[in-house]
Amino acid sequence: TLHKLEYRGYDSSGIATINNKTKLSVLKCVGKIAKLEGRIKQSSIVGNIGIGHTRWATHGEPTHNNCHPHIDCHKKIALVHNGIIENYMELRRQLTLKGHVFSSETDTEILAHLIEDNFQDSLEKALLQSLTKVKGTYALAIISCEEPNKIIAVKNGSPLIVGYGKNEFFLASDISAMLKYTKKISYLKDNELAIISNDEVVFKNLQGEILTKDIIKINMTADTAE
Repeated sequence: TLHKLEYRGYDSSGIATINNKTKLSVLKCVGKIAKLEGRIKQSSIVGNIGIGHTRWATHGEPTHNNCHPHIDCHKKIALVHNGIIENYMELRRQLTLKGHVFSSETDTEILAHLIEDNFQDSLEKALLQSLTKVKGTYALAIISCEEPNKIIAVKNGSPLIVGYGKNEFFLASDISAMLKYTKKISYLKDNELAIISNDEVVFKNLQGEILTKDIIKINMTADTAE
C-alpha cells in the first residue's frame, strides 16, 4: 500500500502495529520502501491493526529518529501525520518542562506527547483536548495500547479517506493506496474524526457529535488511479 504513495516523493517510511497481546511495535527506516519491506520480513512484527507512513522531510533531517510513526514517552501511543504544526516549538517547550523527552526534531512527535499528556481514560478525549492547543494542518492516524482495537483519525487541511472492505477498514491520504482492496470510500472533511474499530467506523465532529457520512463507490482501479 505504501508503494502507491511513492509518486509524491519520500525519504523514509515506517509502520506501527498492535498485536493481540496489546504490544505496540514500531519499525521504520531511511530510504526506499523496499528496505522497510526487507526489515519487516526479517522481524517478528505482527498486528491486528496498524498505521504506516512515507515521509518527505520538512521539520528535521531524514534520519531514523525523524521517521514516522512517532511515539510517546511510555511507548503506548503511535501516530503518523501529514501536514505542518505551526506552533510545535512552543508546545515542545511546554511539554519538556513537564518532563517529556523527545527523540526527534519533528513537529509530529509533539502530537504523540501532547496526547499522552492529556490522556486520562479515553484516547478520543485526549486527542480532542490536544487539538485545542494545536495550530496548523494535519491528517492524523493514531493507535494506542490502551485501546488496542481502535484507530482514530482526524483531518484539518490535509486529505484523509476511509475505505470499507470485507470485515476490514482502511485509512489513507490518497485513494490510490486502497483501490486494490476496496472501491467504497468516505471522505473526511476538515475538523472531522473517524473512529475505526473491529466492526464499524464512527464519524464525529470535534464537539463529539456523531455524523452521517455518504459511502461513495469509486469506478476506477489501482492502475488507472496512478
